[in-house]
Amino acid sequence: MSLVNFTGQNVVEFTITGFDHLPYHKLMGAGILLAYCLALLGSTSNICVISTDRRLHRPMYLLICNLALVDIMFTTGASTTMISILLAGDKTVSYHSCLSRVFIYHLGDVTQCLALSLMALDRTVAISEPLRYATILTNQRACLLIVVSWLLGIGCIGKLAYIADQLPYCQPVIKYVFCDYAAIIRAACVDPEPYWFVSSLIGMWLFAGQLPLIVLSYGKLVFTVLRLPSTEKGGRTFRTVISHFIPVVSFYAPKTVSILLTRVGVTLNLTERNALLIISTLVPPLINPTVYCLQNKEIRGTVLRIFRRNPVLPSKG
Repeated sequence: MSLVNFTGQNVVEFTITGFDHLPYHKLMGAGILLAYCLALLGSTSNICVISTDRRLHRPMYLLICNLALVDIMFTTGASTTMISILLAGDKTVSYHSCLSRVFIYHLGDVTQCLALSLMALDRTVAISEPLRYATILTNQRACLLIVVSWLLGIGCIGKLAYIADQLPYCQPVIKYVFCDYAAIIRAACVDPEPYWFVSSLIGMWLFAGQLPLIVLSYGKLVFTVLRLPSTEKGGRTFRTVISHFIPVVSFYAPKTVSILLTRVGVTLNLTERNALLIISTLVPPLINPTVYCLQNKEIRGTVLRIFRRNPVLPSKG
């Protein structure tokens, strides 16, 4: 097929068909909607609690706030499309809307990875250098690290969005469950292989670059905890390390399956790939606010004080 006369404007909208062969659309849509609402509620609550309590205006809580904001963006980029398809039956997405969702979703993906790295850095400094923590990681430095992580994410994903926008599209069907880079590249009228280089480079930087640093950071924390003289303090710190590592596992586990296993010959069909996409989009934003709210004594205490100041009064019958 000649591509001479094709441009991105040849496709006005995309039709997403990833759910077509699955039953119980309304039930699945209701489940995704519930998960999305809970993720929004948890992340928004963490942001509100931290921003309104001046005692929580410290580096660790600024990083938790950043992760909550990233979670909202990450899950919104994909969940709104899936909910619209499953509950409203609207399978079409305009070209520019799809491209913007590609940018939002992948920006959330990159910045979440970097946010987890910053959380690991914070805990490493706090436990390994407790006396110097306040001077090493100040609020200003934490904010600077957050800004740098967002700029890196915008630069990386801006490049992917630019590549996708330059391609000619002649088949307006996306076989996945929402708009992401892989789906939109496979909808183009070109051989997709040359266009995986930049995305693979970013993926390897996040997976092979950031994950080992996070694992080494928490490994160092465990080693430090085991050397603590106080058993009670060591147990409390060890539980903190484990709770912080749960979001890392929930974020990287689907990527491990989709990236590593497929490299060693494991073949995933379209349904399995879509299932991994849905899990990777919904599970981390659900787990993160729960872990950081329930496991953090100061956030939990602030929430309890809010409820005690504003008790639910019984209605007068």
